[in-house]
Amino acid sequence: MFRRAKSLVGLDIGSSAVKAVELKQAGKGYKVTAFGSEPVPPDSIVDGAIIDAAAVADAIRRLFDGRHIKTKDVAASLSGNAVIVKKITLPVMTEAELAESIYWEAEQYIPFDIQDVNLDYQILDSADASGKGTMDVLLVAAKKEKIADYTGVIAQAGRSAVVVDVDAFALQNAYEVNYGIEPSAVVVLLNAGASATNINILNGDQSVFTRDISIGGNAYTEALQKELSLPFDLADQLKRGMPVDGVTFDDARPVLRAVSDNVMLEIQKTFDFFKATASSDRIDRIMVSGGASRAEGFTEMLSERFEAPVEPFDPFKRVAFDPKRFNLESAEAIAPTVAVALGLALRRVGDR
Repeated sequence: MFRRAKSLVGLDIGSSAVKAVELKQAGKGYKVTAFGSEPVPPDSIVDGAIIDAAAVADAIRRLFDGRHIKTKDVAASLSGNAVIVKKITLPVMTEAELAESIYWEAEQYIPFDIQDVNLDYQILDSADASGKGTMDVLLVAAKKEKIADYTGVIAQAGRSAVVVDVDAFALQNAYEVNYGIEPSAVVVLLNAGASATNINILNGDQSVFTRDISIGGNAYTEALQKELSLPFDLADQLKRGMPVDGVTFDDARPVLRAVSDNVMLEIQKTFDFFKATASSDRIDRIMVSGGASRAEGFTEMLSERFEAPVEPFDPFKRVAFDPKRFNLESAEAIAPTVAVALGLALRRVGDR
């Protein structure tokens, strides 16, 4: 009972790579004891759906074997249209009453058959400040089929998924351990991955709005393929600023900025939805992570459009990480891509 909960490997299964992080408590903080990233073949995962389970399982197996990660239990996460996150308002009730009625309440808010989803929930506050006798509850529903796909490939790779989280909340875990909680600050966590951009808006320690936008780094590669008639691998190289025969980065710049414009429009919509439902319409700062956040003009366009300070999210701000131990020149090179995996590595079996 008094033993420290066993650590899990945070496993972020993305459409371009699988990333693993294992943490160990060090004094009052944490240090990274295992880290690795392994590419996933193109189109093995499309819009969060696993298309080629064998290829994804193989990438996970290579990742664990190549980095000598012995821990079998992992925490993984989902995002996209198979996950619904909603804040709902209910009459004040006890935990036991809520546990009994949550499925019936959830049916009104979830566009899937309630039998087809796994539900979780958390009471955000037990009674609202105006004394109306209501409480806010965060409701999360994920399709059982999608959970089974992810836990299945993890099992195929010889590991066991003991926690399945949501990308946006893993990001929040990583943020809180590195930056702490500012009670009244409205902070946007924006993680631009290969196939999706996760947005989690926090007010203090509460997630008040989440949305997954189905545009990410792959959209930049696809636009370069189409506009400049390049094969996938060369378009991907060019996107990262590496020269390609016959095409300069100056040729690529307007194409990349056009995609960033589309992403900004979707972020604008998200902020508009949030402001329409929130008591305050201010945003104090935007923390940016994910490989696609390095795209040409991305952070500059964010700053210009939303007039809020934009900062790169540093997952190692308060988590000790020795790049040399993992044959890396610096932490900066990988920092944008590990926030979700690090947030998952903070999870323990049985926590909420």
